[in-house]
Amino acid sequence: MTVNGKCFEAVFGRPVKVLAEAPGRVNLIGEHTDYNGGYVLPTAIPQKTRVEMAPRDDGLIQIATMNVRGGAQLSYRAGEESRRGLWLDYVQGVTAVLRGRGVAVPGFDARIESTVPLGSGLSSSASLLVALARALRAMLGLSIDDVEIARIAHAAEHDFVGAPVGTMDQMAASLADESTALLIDTRTLAFERIPLPAEAELLVVNSGVTHQHASGDYKARRAECERAAAALGVPQLRDVDEVAEQRIASLPAPLDRRARHVVTENARVLAAVAALRAGDLGRLGELFNASHRSMRDDFEVSVPAVDDLVESAQAQPDVFGARLTGGGFGGSIVALVKRGCAARVGRAVVEAYARVPNRRATVLVGEPVS
Repeated sequence: MTVNGKCFEAVFGRPVKVLAEAPGRVNLIGEHTDYNGGYVLPTAIPQKTRVEMAPRDDGLIQIATMNVRGGAQLSYRAGEESRRGLWLDYVQGVTAVLRGRGVAVPGFDARIESTVPLGSGLSSSASLLVALARALRAMLGLSIDDVEIARIAHAAEHDFVGAPVGTMDQMAASLADESTALLIDTRTLAFERIPLPAEAELLVVNSGVTHQHASGDYKARRAECERAAAALGVPQLRDVDEVAEQRIASLPAPLDRRARHVVTENARVLAAVAALRAGDLGRLGELFNASHRSMRDDFEVSVPAVDDLVESAQAQPDVFGARLTGGGFGGSIVALVKRGCAARVGRAVVEAYARVPNRRATVLVGEPVS
C-alpha cells in the first residue's frame, strides 16, 4: 500500500490518539567507548522521528512508514514478533521487549516519519526506537522514566535487531537537548547536562557514505575490544588503569591500537567536559582533531571521503576542530565553529568535497545553537 504523503487518518481511516517524537543525535566526542563501559558526550540535533499511533482491539499491529520510497506498510500480530531483516524489526523489537517486561501490548496502528537521515551516523534507529517507546508509554499509560525508555530502546536494537550497539544513542535520543551536551557514564547510565558554549556553534555534514551498525565491521571492532580487555585482564577497556595501560603496547596488532583508542578517547571525553566548563574552545577543538586521528589510525573506522571532509573543515580559519562522528565506515562529521560562521564554512566544505566526481555532501546542522 502506498502511504507516502498521506496523513494517519488517510492511511488508517481513523484519527490519531497519540503523538510522540525523538531527536537524532550528534556525538561531540567519545566514539566506540559506550560498549566499553566508558564516557560519551552527545547532543540532540533538530532532525526528529515522529510517531502517530492509535490502539486496535484485534491484536494486529500495522505500521506505515514515510521513509521508504513510495511509502510502505507492514504488519504483525502482538506476541508473534519474529525478526525479518526489515525496518519493521525495530518496531517488533520494542513490543517484544515490553512484553518481556510484563507489559500487555495490544494491537495498534502507527505512522512513522523521520527527518533523521538513514545511515548518516546520527542515530536514526535510536530516534525511531525511542519515539516508538514514548508513543507506547503514552498510549498504555506506562510509569517508566526516560532512562528506562532508553534501556528498552537499547534492548530492542541490541537483543532483537541484533546490532551490537552501546547505550549512547538511545540515551541521547531519550534525554538530550540542543542546548547542552549530555555527559553519560555508559556503565551506570548516570548523566549530566553541560551547557554548550555561546561563542561557538556546531556544523554537521553528512558525507553521503552510508553505514549500518549490524554490519560486520562494527561487530569486528567490538569483538576486538573484548579480546583486548581480556588480554589486559580487565572486564572492559573502561577499567584499564595505569598499570594495564603500560601493557597496551605489548598487545598483538590490531588489539593494541583498538585499546589505545578507547583508553585515550575516554580521557578525551573528560577533558572535553573540562574545556566546555572553562569555555576553552581552542582546547575543545584540539580534542576533536585528536579524536579523529585516533578513529582514523588506531580504531580504523574512517574512510577516505570522510577524512577529506574533516581535513577540509579543519583547514577553515573559523573552525576550532572537526572529527568523524558516529560509528564510522561513512556517516557524518561534526565541527566546532566560531558562532555565525557555520553556514559559510559548511558551503565551503561541501563545495570542496563535490570536486571529486560522484561525491555529494549535505549540511544537516549549521545554525547557531540556542
